[in-house]
Amino acid sequence: MKDIKILAIDDSIDILFTIKAICDIENWTTITTTDGSQACELINTHHPDLVIVDYRMPIMNGIDVVQNIRMQDDKTPILVLTVEEDPFIAKKITEAGANDYALKPIKAIDLISRIKVHVRKSKPKKSKYFAYKKGINKHTLDLILEALRKEPDFLTVEEISEASGLVCQTVNRYLVYLNENELVEVIFEYGKKGRPRQKYRLKSR
Repeated sequence: MKDIKILAIDDSIDILFTIKAICDIENWTTITTTDGSQACELINTHHPDLVIVDYRMPIMNGIDVVQNIRMQDDKTPILVLTVEEDPFIAKKITEAGANDYALKPIKAIDLISRIKVHVRKSKPKKSKYFAYKKGINKHTLDLILEALRKEPDFLTVEEISEASGLVCQTVNRYLVYLNENELVEVIFEYGKKGRPRQKYRLKSR
């Protein structure tokens, strides 16, 4: 993978040097900073393909940085580096909005592999089934598709909302989009009272 741009944030100059040296192996561009508060500004300026941030930093720790980024950017992959092997810490990192975490000391092969995986996932893919339109976010769409893939039976909007972690209003809007592109099957479930409920299932390809 060529022309990848990485933003690395760590209070340690030595760690930043190591990350840059690893990225240089693949001829990737690296922007570095020791100040987590600069993350959003640097993302807006340089538009990196992936952000690497240290978990333990003074003033703003990795969780704070991730949360700040996610307030304005839900697309750029974020990889958190940590010396912690505590599952609770791992949960905090992912719940904050990071895509992945890696343990220090940094291993070149592992870091390169993780970067390639997440950059590849974040790139828009051409599809013979549909094209993204304005207002449709790939990350949000992927959450709904993943919820549908995990369940072979028809699901209500509420069940998809619970499985994806998205509000019903958002789920409903994306289901309309998927239905327009003939990616879901729709049935009506009739109860004894009230309007019938629509239920959805991903079409087999």
